[in-house]
Amino acid sequence: MHKVEYPIHNNEGKSSEKSVSRPHWLKVKAPAGENYTKIKSMMRSKSLHTVCEEAHCPNIGECWHSGTATFLILGDTCTRSCGFCAIKTGRPGDYDPHEPLNVAVSVKQMGVRHAVITSVNRDELPDQGSYIWAQTIIKVRELNPETTIEVLIPDFKGDLECLQRVLDARPDILNHNIETVPRLYLRVRPQAKYDRSLKVLEYSKLKGFKTKTGIMVGIGEKFDEVIDVMKDLRAIDIDIMTIGQYLQPTKDHLPVDRYVHPDEFAEYKRIGLEMGFAHVESGPLVRSSYHAEKHI
Repeated sequence: MHKVEYPIHNNEGKSSEKSVSRPHWLKVKAPAGENYTKIKSMMRSKSLHTVCEEAHCPNIGECWHSGTATFLILGDTCTRSCGFCAIKTGRPGDYDPHEPLNVAVSVKQMGVRHAVITSVNRDELPDQGSYIWAQTIIKVRELNPETTIEVLIPDFKGDLECLQRVLDARPDILNHNIETVPRLYLRVRPQAKYDRSLKVLEYSKLKGFKTKTGIMVGIGEKFDEVIDVMKDLRAIDIDIMTIGQYLQPTKDHLPVDRYVHPDEFAEYKRIGLEMGFAHVESGPLVRSSYHAEKHI
């Protein structure tokens, strides 16, 4: 493996160089085109949110041009303050009870064959937002019986009753992101727990669901730590894994530790497939929903 690292920050999170431009493999075209404009207009007309926009995804132009989007339900304000995430943190307002139907209608109008749904964390709600989760899956299925459904869920604070409510709605793929290695959880995901996320995935797998998870690299992890996470995931028989480059959304978020070379991503994929993952999507621009339609 040709392992090349591009150091950006030291361990204190301060820039170790005056300025370092992104390598060429991370440069993408600005979003544009008729489909992009159409989808954006549709989302605004129904007061819907997409994680594509909220998380500043670099693939938004490619995905929206092809007519796919990842719907963000339960509002655009998260109760958690993860160090990597561009979605705003705060006290969310009331959720929209019509949101499940609005998402289902949008999926139909877009002609989506594989719908991806995710949400903010709603830790303040007694059911963690799981009722709206279940209703969204049900409504999308009712209006789009030929569409497969992938859900990228929060951990519901480990409440298995909430998780089961989502599983009872029968999504086709259950995705919950590990995000990073255990050593970095306190810094990257301060209100989450590595073992709790593993239990969410394990419970879903034991219930017979196709399971998926993803992590970011370039946020301070070591190569061997990524491999150890992959081993933990295979130990509970996770089917699909995504690995992508962390990109700092704003100056207030965690700094990029390094730009990971494409050869290292290729090595993660090779090792993952040898371990037994059914599918490994690994590359600088990979995000949880990137090429999601291929994972089904």
